[in-house]
Amino acid sequence: MPPIVLTIPEAVTASKMSRTAIYNALKDGTLCARKSGRRTLIPTGELQRYIDALPPYTGKV
Repeated sequence: MPPIVLTIPEAVTASKMSRTAIYNALKDGTLCARKSGRRTLIPTGELQRYIDALPPYTGKV
């Protein structure tokens, strides 16, 4: 059974994004998480929604 929530380190590994990028997305509200005690938990569906909302790669600089 796949996990329904990810910790920050697990989200970094799963998304291949940096820890800083994850925290920035949480800070600006584009990625939502839940708190359980001291742990920050990101629902897998929320992480997928965030990644799907990123702009497409165009190859232009």
